[in-house]
Amino acid sequence: MKLAFRTALAAAAAAAALAVAVPSAANAQVAQPARVPCFDTLATRVPANPSQISAAAYNQARSILAHAGSQTAAKSHPVHGVSSVPVRYGTSLLACSRDEFRHDDRNAPRKQSGMTPYHYIAIHDAARTMGITRW
Repeated sequence: MKLAFRTALAAAAAAAALAVAVPSAANAQVAQPARVPCFDTLATRVPANPSQISAAAYNQARSILAHAGSQTAAKSHPVHGVSSVPVRYGTSLLACSRDEFRHDDRNAPRKQSGMTPYHYIAIHDAARTMGITRW
């Protein structure tokens, strides 16, 4: 009889300890902050810019930006006589046009990254045409 009583008492104590331990373990998992990847790991996911841009891609991107209203792109000289140009030509064109669009759209009611949606789409279309991901 003592053995049965001890076994029942030990089982009840184990069940009570388990009931107390399980909710605290669940709360401990919820209380931990979510792991956020650091900036360096996000930067490695973005593909690097190409080292050269074809002349046709540069000229097409220049045309897209000029039609969108960029005076910088309209005044730039089209590339001819070479098969490719350094990527800095394209990044410079994008950055100057972006700054120009942001200045022109500073009082616009609807803005996306400081520009109207029309200018935002034109900038990204030009970047995609040249294969540039960062400028």
